Amino acid sequence: MSAPLHRPAVSLRRYEAAQASDVHDFHQIVLGLDGSMEMAVDGNGARIDCSGAWIIPAGARHDYWAEGDNRQLVLDLPATSVAVPERYFERARAIAIDPRITQAVADVARRADAGDTYIAERFAWQAAAHLCGALMHDTDDAIDAMRGLDFTRIDRWLRAHLSEPLRIADLAAHCGFGMRRFHQLFIEAFGETPHRYLHRLRLDTALTLLADPRASLTHIALDVGFADQSAFTHAFSKRFGISPGQWRSGGFKLSGDA
Repeated sequence: MSAPLHRPAVSLRRYEAAQASDVHDFHQIVLGLDGSMEMAVDGNGARIDCSGAWIIPAGARHDYWAEGDNRQLVLDLPATSVAVPERYFERARAIAIDPRITQAVADVARRADAGDTYIAERFAWQAAAHLCGALMHDTDDAIDAMRGLDFTRIDRWLRAHLSEPLRIADLAAHCGFGMRRFHQLFIEAFGETPHRYLHRLRLDTALTLLADPRASLTHIALDVGFADQSAFTHAFSKRFGISPGQWRSGGFKLSGDA
């Protein structure tokens, strides 16, 4: 059994009118749910409601407050947990989200209301992977996309081609770079090598697919790019500490799942 992971957490929070401050060593995404709240980071403030979110990098001190009834869905994301490009958290910012993500946030929140404030570990993994995937598909706010790689475009491409072998030379050429330069820029943007990032992305996607009881483990393995069920089970168990079958027995179905 592998060592315990730095796991994502998903929680519902309500903010008070009195201003408070926080700083933490993990990334955070605050998604509006009910009402609205204000947040300011480094002097830049913005209000979010159900059509917005705040992206907060690890180590960024942020002030927050709210008037009236409000609920926010908060994702706490240690750097080693859900697969998201490192540069996505290069700076704090408020972003707009589309109605599909609003629905996904509401669905996760209903699950959170059904139990404790901090929901079950397996659901937190699945919900965080599901919502981060939705944000990466939706976002058009690539940070300085012309500086190095357009990481959001590459992330979306990888998510759309999980079942295919990764040919780095082809991807590098598609982005207009040679192999060596592309590899360097990828690590700068994503925080790890292309193969390592794709490996985590495949396993994140498997969490959502496991929620569908109609999908066999063999089909899931092939859909996310593993050669067979045995290779998938080995990789999944190494990362999450239990087999895909054990995970499925305590899984949950979210809106938009297959």
